Amino acid sequence: MTERPNVILILADDMGFADLGCMGSEIRTPHLDALAQDGAVLTSMYNCARCCPTRASLLTGLYPHDAGIGHMGADLGTPAYQGFLREDAATIAEHLKADGYRTLMSGKWHVMRENDALRPESWRLGEPGYPTPRQRGFDRFFGILDGAAHYFWPHFLMEDDTRVTDIPDDFYFTDAITDKAIEMIDEGEAPFFLYLAHIAPHWPLHAPPDDIARYDGVYAKGWDAIRTARHEQMNANGVLQCPWQISPRDGDVHAWTNEPEPDWEAAKMATYAAMVDRMDQSIGRLIDHLKATGQFDNTLILFLSDNGGCAEFMAEDGWARFYPDRTHDGRRITLGNRPDVAPGDAQTFQSYDRPWANVSNAPFRLFKHFVHEGGISTPLIAHWPGHIEKGVHHEPAHVADILPTVLAATGSSALSELNGKPAQSIQGENFLSLLVGQSWHREQPIFFGNSQAPPTFECYCQFYGESNLPFCACFFLSCLNSVAPG
Repeated sequence: MTERPNVILILADDMGFADLGCMGSEIRTPHLDALAQDGAVLTSMYNCARCCPTRASLLTGLYPHDAGIGHMGADLGTPAYQGFLREDAATIAEHLKADGYRTLMSGKWHVMRENDALRPESWRLGEPGYPTPRQRGFDRFFGILDGAAHYFWPHFLMEDDTRVTDIPDDFYFTDAITDKAIEMIDEGEAPFFLYLAHIAPHWPLHAPPDDIARYDGVYAKGWDAIRTARHEQMNANGVLQCPWQISPRDGDVHAWTNEPEPDWEAAKMATYAAMVDRMDQSIGRLIDHLKATGQFDNTLILFLSDNGGCAEFMAEDGWARFYPDRTHDGRRITLGNRPDVAPGDAQTFQSYDRPWANVSNAPFRLFKHFVHEGGISTPLIAHWPGHIEKGVHHEPAHVADILPTVLAATGSSALSELNGKPAQSIQGENFLSLLVGQSWHREQPIFFGNSQAPPTFECYCQFYGESNLPFCACFFLSCLNSVAPG
């Protein structure tokens, strides 16, 4: 009998379509580039435009509305928008655990109701509305339950069911997520499923100084030049369906030549690049460990992002107010995007903002939140030696398709019942045949919700012909109140 493969599903957070080296970026990502070079790249993998809905869909193989998180982690009064995973939506961990896999998670959960991060005692963990990974099929868990955290001192870090309060002075979350994943892998025998849900490069802009220094001066030429260079490299790399013209600079972004704080802006993007770089370094350590332990060749690795680059401005009285204003040792954190404060260290809390998100999402329009290509497009890298054929594919797929594809690769069956009650049928479509070199085209339309604000309408898109051009239709929410069963 053929040995069953390990599976590692790596999810980046708020990383744009153009941020990997293999996609045309100047950011150094040699380990992910190597996986892409030796594996398959899907250039038309679609997500759900924001963190919570994408994670709900990825974990369950359902559209986020059917998983209970059609928008974000707030209860909007219907099963489709209850703000946490439905009990009849089986997770990938529950499917695989039932079939003998060890199920491991390290990183960001973010599929439960959201509350003030400064008051974690209000979360009522384990009660309805607040499911933890250990309640949804994972044997082990390390990470955060909500949407973001300080990289040098997370406000509410957990291991399994216990809060971690002893955080060393040299802690950096990206490293810790991968290091803990490696520990988990070594705790038992294969096969294992690892959900490696990095928070990088989500704000705040935090990175070790040596990594930031690697990009000193790289962004002094500005966002217009970097965006153009990435687009030209994309066309040279053949990762676009055809040599598209780049979309115009975002209408709310001024020309770089008119920027009053060029040094500070360049420093923000250098820090963002360092965060992506450091994530790639950590993934490299995981790959090296798999090779050293003889598991690399029998491991299916999938990598993608939960949405496009994030254009959110970090105001002191905005998102930043939900996070601590002091470090664990009492130092004051300057919250918000201030040009007189260089980004990157533990006493800052900034974002890279709309101009650089426009670069991350090249050649597309708009950003995270929006169901334009800049919000919903991510490259998917798939690597499995001896099984996946090298190549670049442009066939549209959706994050809901990943779960049935993993089940096919592992030879696992989908659960029809969960906790003694019927489970919803998986809506995603298995694209394993595409990865192994056969023809594949998604049979059903791909649906998108309005993620920019509390939902008022929903859309579906069908892709046609060799160009994969979409036809989209939208409906007011009142027509879709029954989109999730129950």
